[in-house]
Amino acid sequence: MTFYKKADWVLEQLGVEGTVIVDARYALNDSEAGARAYEEAHIPGAYYVSLSHDLSGPKRPNGEGGRHPLPEPQALAAVLGRMGIGNDTTVIAYDDQGGAMASRLRWLLQWLGHDGQVYLLEGGFAGWQAAGHPVSTEVPEEVEGVTFTPVVREDMLVSRDEVKARIGKSGTVLIDSREAPRYRGEVEPLDPAAGHIPGAINRFWNEGKRADGTWKSPEEQAERFAGFSKDDEIIVYCGSGVTATPNVFALQEAGFRNVKLYAGSWSDWSSDSGNPVATGEEQELKGV
Repeated sequence: MTFYKKADWVLEQLGVEGTVIVDARYALNDSEAGARAYEEAHIPGAYYVSLSHDLSGPKRPNGEGGRHPLPEPQALAAVLGRMGIGNDTTVIAYDDQGGAMASRLRWLLQWLGHDGQVYLLEGGFAGWQAAGHPVSTEVPEEVEGVTFTPVVREDMLVSRDEVKARIGKSGTVLIDSREAPRYRGEVEPLDPAAGHIPGAINRFWNEGKRADGTWKSPEEQAERFAGFSKDDEIIVYCGSGVTATPNVFALQEAGFRNVKLYAGSWSDWSSDSGNPVATGEEQELKGV
Protein backbone atom coordinates (compact mmCIF):
# COMPACT_ATOMS: atom_id res chain seq x y z
CA MET A 1 0.00 0.00 0.00
CA THR A 2 1.42 3.37 -1.00
CA PHE A 3 1.67 6.25 1.44
CA TYR A 4 0.39 8.91 -0.98
CA LYS A 5 -3.10 9.59 -2.31
CA LYS A 6 -4.47 11.61 -5.22
CA ALA A 7 -6.50 14.77 -4.66
CA ASP A 8 -9.73 13.15 -5.92
CA TRP A 9 -9.44 10.42 -3.28
CA VAL A 10 -8.79 12.98 -0.54
CA LEU A 11 -11.86 14.92 -1.68
CA GLU A 12 -13.98 11.87 -0.91
CA GLN A 13 -12.59 11.76 2.65
CA LEU A 14 -13.74 15.25 3.64
CA GLY A 15 -15.97 14.97 6.69
CA VAL A 16 -15.46 11.22 7.06
CA GLU A 17 -15.55 10.19 10.71
CA GLY A 18 -12.23 8.93 12.01
CA THR A 19 -10.22 10.86 9.41
CA VAL A 20 -8.30 14.08 10.13
CA ILE A 21 -6.64 16.29 7.52
CA VAL A 22 -3.53 18.25 8.54
CA ASP A 23 -1.94 21.21 6.74
CA ALA A 24 1.83 21.22 7.37
CA ARG A 25 2.97 23.97 5.01
CA TYR A 26 6.14 25.70 6.18
CA ALA A 27 8.94 27.78 4.68
CA LEU A 28 12.41 27.42 6.20
CA ASN A 29 13.22 31.07 5.44
CA ASP A 30 9.97 32.38 6.99
CA SER A 31 8.59 30.39 9.90
CA GLU A 32 5.18 32.08 9.75
CA ALA A 33 4.64 31.76 5.99
CA GLY A 34 2.83 28.44 6.31
CA ALA A 35 0.42 29.77 8.92
CA ARG A 36 -0.35 32.80 6.73
CA ALA A 37 -0.96 30.57 3.72
CA TYR A 38 -3.29 28.40 5.83
CA GLU A 39 -5.28 31.44 6.92
CA GLU A 40 -5.69 32.52 3.30
CA ALA A 41 -6.92 29.13 2.08
CA HIS A 42 -6.73 25.47 3.06
CA ILE A 43 -8.54 22.20 2.50
CA PRO A 44 -11.93 22.38 4.27
CA GLY A 45 -11.70 20.98 7.79
CA ALA A 46 -7.90 20.85 7.83
CA TYR A 47 -5.97 21.70 10.98
CA TYR A 48 -2.62 23.48 10.83
CA VAL A 49 0.68 22.38 12.37
CA SER A 50 3.96 24.31 12.22
CA LEU A 51 7.33 22.62 11.81
CA SER A 52 8.97 24.98 14.30
CA HIS A 53 6.12 25.29 16.82
CA ASP A 54 4.51 21.83 16.77
CA LEU A 55 6.70 19.32 14.95
CA SER A 56 9.96 20.37 16.66
CA GLY A 57 11.10 20.97 20.20
CA PRO A 58 12.97 24.02 21.52
CA LYS A 59 16.44 24.59 20.12
CA ARG A 60 19.33 24.01 22.50
CA PRO A 61 22.00 26.70 23.00
CA ASN A 62 24.90 24.50 21.91
CA GLY A 63 23.16 23.25 18.76
CA GLU A 64 22.80 19.73 20.14
CA GLY A 65 19.79 18.08 18.55
CA GLY A 66 20.05 20.24 15.44
CA ARG A 67 17.93 23.03 14.01
CA HIS A 68 14.68 21.09 14.44
CA PRO A 69 15.03 18.88 17.53
CA LEU A 70 12.36 16.24 18.00
CA PRO A 71 9.38 17.50 20.00
CA GLU A 72 8.73 16.27 23.50
CA PRO A 73 6.34 13.31 23.03
CA GLN A 74 3.68 14.48 25.47
CA ALA A 75 3.67 17.98 23.96
CA LEU A 76 3.11 16.64 20.44
CA ALA A 77 0.54 14.15 21.74
CA ALA A 78 -1.44 17.07 23.20
CA VAL A 79 -1.38 18.86 19.83
CA LEU A 80 -2.59 15.70 18.10
CA GLY A 81 -5.39 15.19 20.60
CA ARG A 82 -6.67 18.73 20.09
CA MET A 83 -6.96 17.99 16.38
CA GLY A 84 -8.95 14.83 17.08
CA ILE A 85 -6.10 12.46 16.30
CA GLY A 86 -6.03 9.36 18.47
CA ASN A 87 -3.72 6.38 18.15
CA ASP A 88 -5.76 4.77 15.38
CA THR A 89 -7.12 7.83 13.54
CA THR A 90 -6.58 8.01 9.77
CA VAL A 91 -4.48 11.09 8.97
CA ILE A 92 -4.06 12.86 5.63
CA ALA A 93 -1.18 15.35 5.60
CA TYR A 94 -0.15 17.87 2.99
CA ASP A 95 2.22 20.77 2.41
CA ASP A 96 3.59 22.73 -0.53
CA GLN A 97 7.22 21.71 0.03
CA GLY A 98 7.19 18.56 -2.06
CA GLY A 99 5.93 16.42 0.81
CA ALA A 100 8.88 17.05 3.15
CA MET A 101 6.90 18.65 5.99
CA ALA A 102 4.03 16.20 5.65
CA SER A 103 6.55 13.36 5.75
CA ARG A 104 8.01 14.76 8.98
CA LEU A 105 4.53 14.59 10.53
CA ARG A 106 4.03 11.05 9.22
CA TRP A 107 7.36 9.96 10.67
CA LEU A 108 6.60 11.58 14.03
CA LEU A 109 3.27 9.77 14.19
CA GLN A 110 5.03 6.44 13.62
CA TRP A 111 7.63 7.38 16.24
CA LEU A 112 4.88 8.05 18.77
CA GLY A 113 3.28 4.67 18.14
CA HIS A 114 0.35 5.74 15.95
CA ASP A 115 -1.43 2.64 14.62
CA GLY A 116 -3.70 4.21 12.00
CA GLN A 117 -3.05 4.95 8.34
CA VAL A 118 -1.20 8.14 7.42
CA TYR A 119 -1.30 9.37 3.84
CA LEU A 120 0.33 12.26 2.00
CA LEU A 121 -1.67 14.29 -0.49
CA GLU A 122 0.21 13.89 -3.76
CA GLY A 123 0.91 17.26 -5.33
CA GLY A 124 0.29 19.11 -2.07
CA PHE A 125 -2.05 22.04 -1.71
CA ALA A 126 -1.05 23.43 -5.12
CA GLY A 127 -2.20 20.17 -6.69
CA TRP A 128 -5.43 20.34 -4.75
CA GLN A 129 -6.12 23.82 -6.10
CA ALA A 130 -5.10 22.83 -9.64
CA ALA A 131 -7.72 20.07 -9.49
CA GLY A 132 -10.36 22.71 -8.77
CA HIS A 133 -11.27 21.29 -5.39
CA PRO A 134 -12.84 23.50 -2.68
CA VAL A 135 -10.84 25.56 -0.21
CA SER A 136 -11.80 27.28 3.03
CA THR A 137 -10.65 29.98 5.41
CA GLU A 138 -12.62 28.55 8.33
CA VAL A 139 -10.48 27.22 11.18
CA PRO A 140 -11.95 24.05 12.72
CA GLU A 141 -12.53 24.02 16.46
CA GLU A 142 -10.28 22.09 18.78
CA VAL A 143 -11.59 18.64 19.63
CA GLU A 144 -12.37 17.65 23.20
CA GLY A 145 -12.24 14.15 24.58
CA VAL A 146 -9.63 12.68 22.21
CA THR A 147 -6.36 11.50 23.76
CA PHE A 148 -3.26 10.43 21.91
CA THR A 149 -1.18 8.11 24.07
CA PRO A 150 2.47 8.13 22.97
CA VAL A 151 4.29 4.83 22.89
CA VAL A 152 7.67 6.05 21.71
CA ARG A 153 9.56 3.79 19.28
CA GLU A 154 13.18 4.55 20.09
CA ASP A 155 14.26 1.83 17.64
CA MET A 156 13.46 4.26 14.78
CA LEU A 157 16.28 6.58 15.86
CA VAL A 158 20.03 6.74 16.18
CA SER A 159 21.95 9.35 18.15
CA ARG A 160 25.08 11.29 17.19
CA ASP A 161 27.23 8.96 19.29
CA GLU A 162 25.65 5.90 17.67
CA VAL A 163 26.38 7.29 14.20
CA LYS A 164 29.97 8.02 15.23
CA ALA A 165 30.35 4.46 16.50
CA ARG A 166 29.20 3.06 13.16
CA ILE A 167 31.74 4.88 10.98
CA GLY A 168 33.78 2.18 9.28
CA LYS A 169 31.45 -0.56 10.43
CA SER A 170 30.42 -3.18 7.89
CA GLY A 171 26.68 -3.77 7.50
CA THR A 172 25.65 -0.14 8.01
CA VAL A 173 24.90 2.30 5.20
CA LEU A 174 24.66 6.02 5.90
CA ILE A 175 22.56 8.11 3.49
CA ASP A 176 22.80 11.90 3.20
CA SER A 177 19.50 13.20 1.79
CA ARG A 178 20.60 16.75 0.95
CA GLU A 179 21.29 18.19 -2.48
CA ALA A 180 24.64 17.19 -3.96
CA PRO A 181 26.41 20.59 -3.61
CA ARG A 182 25.73 20.63 0.13
CA TYR A 183 26.76 17.00 0.45
CA ARG A 184 30.03 17.71 -1.37
CA GLY A 185 30.68 20.72 0.86
CA GLU A 186 30.60 23.27 -1.96
CA VAL A 187 27.94 25.36 -0.21
CA GLU A 188 26.43 25.43 3.27
CA PRO A 189 23.76 28.08 3.78
CA LEU A 190 22.48 26.94 7.18
CA ASP A 191 24.87 24.93 9.31
CA PRO A 192 28.27 25.52 10.99
CA ALA A 193 30.39 23.42 8.62
CA ALA A 194 30.19 22.28 4.99
CA GLY A 195 30.46 18.67 3.93
CA HIS A 196 29.07 15.33 5.05
CA ILE A 197 29.57 12.59 7.61
CA PRO A 198 32.52 10.40 6.52
CA GLY A 199 31.38 7.32 4.64
CA ALA A 200 27.90 8.68 3.83
CA ILE A 201 26.56 8.31 0.30
CA ASN A 202 24.28 10.88 -1.32
CA ARG A 203 20.68 10.21 -2.32
CA PHE A 204 18.84 13.54 -2.68
CA TRP A 205 15.38 13.09 -1.19
CA ASN A 206 13.56 14.87 -4.01
CA GLU A 207 14.80 12.28 -6.49
CA GLY A 208 12.18 10.01 -4.94
CA LYS A 209 9.71 11.79 -7.20
CA ARG A 210 9.27 11.93 -10.96
CA ALA A 211 9.68 15.05 -13.08
CA ASP A 212 5.94 15.79 -12.77
CA GLY A 213 6.18 15.76 -8.96
CA THR A 214 4.44 12.41 -8.41
CA TRP A 215 6.07 9.86 -6.12
CA LYS A 216 7.99 7.04 -7.74
CA SER A 217 6.69 3.50 -7.49
CA PRO A 218 8.23 0.97 -5.07
CA GLU A 219 10.11 -0.52 -8.02
CA GLU A 220 11.47 2.88 -9.03
CA GLN A 221 12.47 3.59 -5.45
CA ALA A 222 14.32 0.27 -5.36
CA GLU A 223 16.35 1.41 -8.38
CA ARG A 224 17.50 4.47 -6.42
CA PHE A 225 18.94 2.18 -3.75
CA ALA A 226 20.34 -0.53 -6.00
CA GLY A 227 23.34 -2.19 -4.42
CA PHE A 228 22.00 -1.91 -0.89
CA SER A 229 21.50 -5.15 1.00
CA LYS A 230 18.16 -5.77 2.68
CA ASP A 231 20.24 -7.05 5.60
CA ASP A 232 22.00 -3.71 6.06
CA GLU A 233 21.16 -1.20 8.75
CA ILE A 234 20.32 1.98 6.83
CA ILE A 235 20.75 5.32 8.64
CA VAL A 236 19.26 8.37 6.93
CA TYR A 237 20.01 12.02 7.65
CA CYS A 238 19.64 15.45 6.03
CA GLY A 239 20.14 18.98 7.34
CA SER A 240 17.82 18.88 10.34
CA GLY A 241 15.83 15.63 10.25
CA VAL A 242 13.01 16.84 7.98
CA THR A 243 13.83 16.06 4.34
CA ALA A 244 15.41 12.75 5.37
CA THR A 245 11.95 11.41 6.20
CA PRO A 246 10.80 11.07 2.55
CA ASN A 247 13.89 8.92 1.99
CA VAL A 248 12.98 6.82 5.03
CA PHE A 249 9.60 6.09 3.47
CA ALA A 250 11.09 5.57 0.00
CA LEU A 251 13.39 2.92 1.46
CA GLN A 252 10.47 1.28 3.21
CA GLU A 253 8.51 1.32 -0.06
CA ALA A 254 11.50 -0.39 -1.70
CA GLY A 255 11.36 -3.19 0.88
CA PHE A 256 14.00 -2.15 3.39
CA ARG A 257 12.98 -2.72 6.99
CA ASN A 258 16.01 -1.79 9.11
CA VAL A 259 15.83 1.95 8.37
CA LYS A 260 16.63 4.52 11.05
CA LEU A 261 16.69 8.31 11.23
CA TYR A 262 19.52 10.41 12.62
CA ALA A 263 17.10 13.11 13.70
CA GLY A 264 19.65 15.78 14.57
CA SER A 265 21.26 15.23 11.18
CA TRP A 266 23.98 17.48 9.77
CA SER A 267 22.97 20.48 11.90
CA ASP A 268 23.59 18.40 15.02
CA TRP A 269 26.74 16.72 13.70
CA SER A 270 28.36 19.97 12.56
CA SER A 271 27.54 21.76 15.84
CA ASP A 272 30.47 19.84 17.39
CA SER A 273 33.70 21.02 15.76
CA GLY A 274 35.39 17.85 16.95
CA ASN A 275 33.32 15.61 14.67
CA PRO A 276 34.99 14.47 11.44
CA VAL A 277 33.81 16.02 8.17
CA ALA A 278 34.25 14.73 4.62
CA THR A 279 33.91 16.68 1.37
CA GLY A 280 33.82 15.87 -2.33
CA GLU A 281 32.19 13.06 -4.27
CA GLU A 282 30.91 9.93 -2.58
CA GLN A 283 32.93 6.76 -2.41
CA GLU A 284 31.78 3.38 -3.69
CA LEU A 285 28.85 1.93 -1.79
CA LYS A 286 30.06 0.16 1.33
CA GLY A 287 29.42 0.06 5.05
CA VAL A 288 30.17 3.39 6.67
